[in-house]
Amino acid sequence: MNDPNPAPRELRATAPPGPRRGHLPFGEPEGAPDRIEVTSRRIERAGRPWFPITGEIHYSRTPRERWNEILGHARAGGLDSVATYVFWRAHEPEPGRFDWTGDLDLRAFTELAAAHGLDVVVRLGPWAHGEARYGGFPDWLMERDLKTRTDDPDYLALVRPLYAETIAQLKGLTHAEGGPVVAAQVDNELYDQPGHLATLRALAEELGLRVPIWTATGWGGAQVPDTLLPVYSAYSEGFWEDETTEWAAFAPFHYRYSEVRDDLTVGADLREALDGVTAAPAGVAAGDPATPFATCDPATPFATCDPATPFATCELGGGMHVAYHRRPLVSGEDVAALALAKIGSGSAWQGYYMYAGGTQRTGPQGPEQESQDTGYPNDVPALSYDFHAPIGEHGQIRPHHHYLRRQHLWLREDGHRIAAMAAEVGGGSEDPEELRWAVRSDGTSGYLFLTTYQPPKRPLAPQRGVQFTVHFDETSVTVPSAPVDVPAGHSLAWPLRYPLTPDLTLRSATAQLLTRIATGGGTGTGDLVVLAATDGVPVEIVIDGLPEGHPFRDGAGEHSPEGAPSGHAPDRAPGERAPGRVTTADLPAPPGPDCLIELPGVRLLVLDDASANRLYRLDLAGRERLVLADAPVYAEHGDLVVHPEAERVTVAVLPAPPAFTADGADLDPPRDEGPWRTWTLTAHDTGPIPLPTGLRPAAGPAPEPRRGGPMDRLSAPDDYSAAADVRLDVPDFTGADRALLRLTWTGDTGRAFIGDRLVSDHFWHGRDWDIDLTPHPQAVEHGVRLRLLPWRRATGVWVDPSVRGVPDGVTLDAAVLVRVGKVRLHAEEDPS
Repeated sequence: MNDPNPAPRELRATAPPGPRRGHLPFGEPEGAPDRIEVTSRRIERAGRPWFPITGEIHYSRTPRERWNEILGHARAGGLDSVATYVFWRAHEPEPGRFDWTGDLDLRAFTELAAAHGLDVVVRLGPWAHGEARYGGFPDWLMERDLKTRTDDPDYLALVRPLYAETIAQLKGLTHAEGGPVVAAQVDNELYDQPGHLATLRALAEELGLRVPIWTATGWGGAQVPDTLLPVYSAYSEGFWEDETTEWAAFAPFHYRYSEVRDDLTVGADLREALDGVTAAPAGVAAGDPATPFATCDPATPFATCDPATPFATCELGGGMHVAYHRRPLVSGEDVAALALAKIGSGSAWQGYYMYAGGTQRTGPQGPEQESQDTGYPNDVPALSYDFHAPIGEHGQIRPHHHYLRRQHLWLREDGHRIAAMAAEVGGGSEDPEELRWAVRSDGTSGYLFLTTYQPPKRPLAPQRGVQFTVHFDETSVTVPSAPVDVPAGHSLAWPLRYPLTPDLTLRSATAQLLTRIATGGGTGTGDLVVLAATDGVPVEIVIDGLPEGHPFRDGAGEHSPEGAPSGHAPDRAPGERAPGRVTTADLPAPPGPDCLIELPGVRLLVLDDASANRLYRLDLAGRERLVLADAPVYAEHGDLVVHPEAERVTVAVLPAPPAFTADGADLDPPRDEGPWRTWTLTAHDTGPIPLPTGLRPAAGPAPEPRRGGPMDRLSAPDDYSAAADVRLDVPDFTGADRALLRLTWTGDTGRAFIGDRLVSDHFWHGRDWDIDLTPHPQAVEHGVRLRLLPWRRATGVWVDPSVRGVPDGVTLDAAVLVRVGKVRLHAEEDPS
């Protein structure tokens, strides 16, 4: 049990050494516009540390007419870049015949990303994986006697035209040409062919591709050549684990703070199935056999906290796919806590896989998903590649889109400082009773990280009497001033000595920094700094440097800085500004949209947790503004685009434009609420329509379990003769921007047809099944036919413990037509 009266935990935060420069074959020459440089500790852009935030979005798996919306939401979610696979089989279905049209138009996707202010990372292949048939290799390639993914001359002769075609699509779009393409990845998850990876970069450059950053996936102890930057992964679950695995061995590690970047178990099933490799690659130390991670010993040939390269990620799990045999249930909280743990561990590049789900392509051979029939160990759905990503397969906005946006707003505001800060891990082990904590610091300021979050399968304990003293180079900060209890289920990052103005410092806060924006107005005519309270944790805000006569200086909250006699400042470095008295600022109201603290030259807004999840920072009507929205929003050409699922939603803006006009909704007159101006809109052709519910359709006996593939795992059934047949009538959805048929059901697997066309499939795993009817207006006439196979627990399929108690058979508890609207709010520009 936690000690009820612990002493303050102590951690030293020292100035990190300066980064090494010029030793890596990346970046751009001095004098280049918007120059990108890769150092040993971070990436820099235009002479300033840059903390990239990248999300995976597959253009070829997303309808082209939805690209704009998905990219708009990605940008509003705080991404500054997107990554995308080039699937060889999609672009060269027959030898020598390339297709870059429609959904395959890489150039148009890249240009549209740039229009939304997003950079692009192109994952060139040739092999991609991505749960695609043959990893994205065309069938005709697999039929040839080639040593693929090697320097076999016959293989490289086929890669050359693929690369040439891809690079031609990107002509004029690279960063050096003023375009958005800042990086390229060669191959994927190739762990034992460093020479081939180097050859692929050389080939791409020979064909004319010039980008400042070249990457290769580094997990699994991969041998990455010096010409490529290794990038890493971290997942909270894995569909690729066996059905007998209760929780993947690698997952708990990613909820602790650690400078270890690698995970030797991600992709291990493919190494075993395709290559027969069951142990870590030679030269990689695995450490404790119970902890399958490489060590940080610099003497290890492939150590994964390499002091020569920055800690960069490309596959932080934005959710998790499902396979037939194993169907994880990853929550938004799981995703957000893992991502924040990586920032606390020293990450200098947050990259998510997936950020937006998609739909598997269908080609001449049928659906193009990986399967046991094509030599893989796992059967995955034929169509759905939703991945429970922050943006779903059909554009659904999930809770972790909001949770991650909070982190991304913070990185956008202070990422340039965080990227330059070193990580110091202070505490926390596998013991669920121990508090996990770390600090990132530049020696004079930083962030304190602490977490009581781990997924419900193995939760962490709440922590009593939490208090820290962080020793900087010249002073110490104790936070909070009195110990507090931190409930279970929280991941936190508290600011320490954050500069507010030239005269004021936020010495500490038990609230998280969200963003900072110039707003004007009020007695504080400078910036507005926004923080978020945490449910169950009292907010304490401590300010250095308030002048005599300020109301807070006259209250009981004034005290001396740690380590100094009353009325005296602590020792300072030469030239350092005297902090003056340390003052605890009283909140004028409970945390929320109107909790505004006025300070000289700056204002602090302390939001409650729920409001923080509704906060956006968008470019509207010629300037950046804060938006609180009940529905997903993004900015486009200065307008606010709203995608409501309910008929009535509210939007509040700060600073507010003079007025809005609306397309697709009726607007109530605006009302002023504290510093915000709020509009309520009534959207047209929007809202849910319930269909008949409570059905328990009859199904025959479940098919006998089958096993297959190289690891003898459960196989997806293909016999639907005993399936329950359900026909659902579909109301007219004319006028809706998107129409989703949302099913709450239990069973094993399901298929949905409109007429004779298979339009969706689903492996039940505890979440609703969304079927996009928007491309199928004929569903109103023909209805949707469901074929549902019954659940049978004895089959042995792994599902999350929270949903294991469902009865055998099939139930259809609810069916709702979700009509998603589209409202465009045109804002008048401020007269100034």
